[in-house]
Amino acid sequence: MNNSRRAFLGRAGVAAAAMAMVPSIVDAAFPAPKKKKPFALSEQEVVLFQGDSITDAGREKSKELPNNGPSFGGGYAFIAASAILDHFSAFDPVVYNRGISGNKVYQLADRWQKDCLDLKPGLVSILIGINDYWHMRNGRYDGTVEKYEADYRQLILTTREALPHVRLVICQPFALPGTTAVDESWVQPLKAYQEAARRLSREFKTIWIPFQELFDEAIRHAPASHWAADGVHPSMAGSHLMAAAWLKNVFGI
Repeated sequence: MNNSRRAFLGRAGVAAAAMAMVPSIVDAAFPAPKKKKPFALSEQEVVLFQGDSITDAGREKSKELPNNGPSFGGGYAFIAASAILDHFSAFDPVVYNRGISGNKVYQLADRWQKDCLDLKPGLVSILIGINDYWHMRNGRYDGTVEKYEADYRQLILTTREALPHVRLVICQPFALPGTTAVDESWVQPLKAYQEAARRLSREFKTIWIPFQELFDEAIRHAPASHWAADGVHPSMAGSHLMAAAWLKNVFGI
């Protein structure tokens, strides 16, 4: 057997083992919560995924249709939405993806009326923050963690005022060191943004999805590059893992 084929089979074996481990990775990262009742959906309830490129995942933006594959891209939101439409088929849910690549919190706020409030969602999931840190780090943005937290808090307040009964899911921004874009120098500065998001989740009593802890567990089973080649944008395996964690924490499925 030549070296290239041996290497391919080795990578394939790692991938297969990691995919088989997804349920146990999720269970290890997110132990069963105490007396926590999963969300359910009402008839034709609107579910909205919001965020940056991780949520965007290359979606088609000219029509932005609900329950439509091209309008969801190829990331965790597509996988999670597919499961929602299957599991809650009797309720005919309406699921949107309105993530936009490169967005920071203030850019979510700029488009929030059209891309959230006008849709009248009953459940909103937000994953935002990596660009608030990354673009500051590389000199493309002069924001601070204090601005991130203040802008995020105002976004939630605006949402709760317009949609008093909305249920919110706040997802932890994450990064995987040892990859093409991320090294260990990211860990401590990014933690301040992660802690800010966690404080807001507690303050507003939202569902919290700790994706960093999820990937910290995942890299015990396969290299960081398997889950996100650049350490920020998840691979197919990373997207599957995120969707599995999101579904367990939000709907218990």
